[in-house]
Amino acid sequence: MLNIINKTRYNDLKQYYPLLQEYYDKTLEVLGMEDDYVLSVILVGPITIRRINRDYRQKDAVTDVISFALLDDEDAVEYEDEVELGDIFINRNRVFSQAEEYGHSVKREFVFLFVHGMLHLLGYDHMTKEDEEKMFALQRKIVGDLK
Repeated sequence: MLNIINKTRYNDLKQYYPLLQEYYDKTLEVLGMEDDYVLSVILVGPITIRRINRDYRQKDAVTDVISFALLDDEDAVEYEDEVELGDIFINRNRVFSQAEEYGHSVKREFVFLFVHGMLHLLGYDHMTKEDEEKMFALQRKIVGDLK
């Protein structure tokens, strides 16, 4: 189950919310996982994501996406038949600026950042070259040729 938490000032991405559900499903399908997870997507601005990055990751910089996985914790929250994966914070401003910078659509950038965050919640990382290649290959497979 996917929860999207948003303030009304970020309604310019609302039209893409159904795509997040679609790519949530596709990510689990590609990974061969059952749909028994709960995760939340929170849209924030640059000030909020910088504060989160500084306070929780000791990196005083604006970033595009931050994930907080609960599965790293032995006390992961379970709701009946579902497991709470955690939270994905997406910097709404970076969705637009990176789409322009990389020359693709806002829709694609939003989905890409979501899939990136979801893979982190599922235990994937890019700290080593080998891990980066594996994670980025999965991202390309999942996002595919979305325009």
